[in-house]
Amino acid sequence: MSQPAHSPQPAAGVRLLNPVQRTLERMGLPATDFAQLTGPMGATPKDTIYAQGTLKLHHFRPQCDSVYRVPVLIVTSLVNQPYILDLVPGQSMVEYLVRQGFDVYMIEWGRPRREHRHLTLEDHVQDRLPACVQQVLQHSGQSQLSVIGYCIGGLLAVLWASLGAPMLKNLVCMATPVNADGLESLKAWMGPDFDEEALLAEHGNVPAEWVQNALRALRPFGKLAGAANLLNHAEHTEVVRSNLRMGKWETDNIPFPGGVFRQMVRDFLRGNQLVQQGWTVGGKRAQLSAIRVPFLHLLAQEDHITPYASSRDLVQRVGSTDKQELILKGGHVGLVAGRGAELRMWPALNDWLAPRSV
Repeated sequence: MSQPAHSPQPAAGVRLLNPVQRTLERMGLPATDFAQLTGPMGATPKDTIYAQGTLKLHHFRPQCDSVYRVPVLIVTSLVNQPYILDLVPGQSMVEYLVRQGFDVYMIEWGRPRREHRHLTLEDHVQDRLPACVQQVLQHSGQSQLSVIGYCIGGLLAVLWASLGAPMLKNLVCMATPVNADGLESLKAWMGPDFDEEALLAEHGNVPAEWVQNALRALRPFGKLAGAANLLNHAEHTEVVRSNLRMGKWETDNIPFPGGVFRQMVRDFLRGNQLVQQGWTVGGKRAQLSAIRVPFLHLLAQEDHITPYASSRDLVQRVGSTDKQELILKGGHVGLVAGRGAELRMWPALNDWLAPRSV
């Protein structure tokens, strides 16, 4: 039985801390709780149609009289909350797709606990993701689907597709890294002297705070720049709201499953297997050339998390004849959320996917 799905929101009445609160008071927004200020995040109406452990599969309720025949499954990142793709009404990629007539589903991986520390790529690529695919096909009554993957979610989708997925009709990746040589900062940080086993022995999974600090280290002054932007536009209520939404999401990381992290460090960052001999997952070799379906890769010009050097090989190496790479203005988050995404990426995605979804 489907159950209404609700995204977690900050507790009502939680006050914003100074100096942000003082800025808001100058704007005439004193003592405002976060949810009231930012609007309801993750609010596009949806139902949870499947659950497995921490994982939930959501189906967004259609908002058009007719929908495209081919359903769309969104595969989100393992380390970030999925509501970045469904930010608030009017600024939501999911809402946009639903209103364009797509039948949209989305995986929410959930927050792993210590008992989930052994989850591996095999668990995600050969069990959890395929289970969601089957649920989408059963629920929609279709035999094929399109998959959209964002960042690490795109990497999971690529591995799954390259191992053989006859039900896959179209594959869209957004800011997806495949060549670890292009991730110079992460490779330097997690080089031969980095002891991932000590980290995992202590915590089981990689703590959310550690993930957050690792991402911040890629752009050390990003937080200061964000704070300056907030203060410089204090008189523009919507700019402040948008800034706080993004800030909330950027600090709302999820622990990285220990088994997956071990493989990412060993096989991806150090071994760079996907663009070398192929990435062995569950005894099978995942090779990009095995992907033959229509393929689109959406990239951001100023992406500091997935630099172009780490992502450009994807469209070059997939075996598809119908394939395209689009590089759009913006950063890693701005590619999928915000005013720039609304004007550039969402329409580009719609224009590409719509004729391939009938």
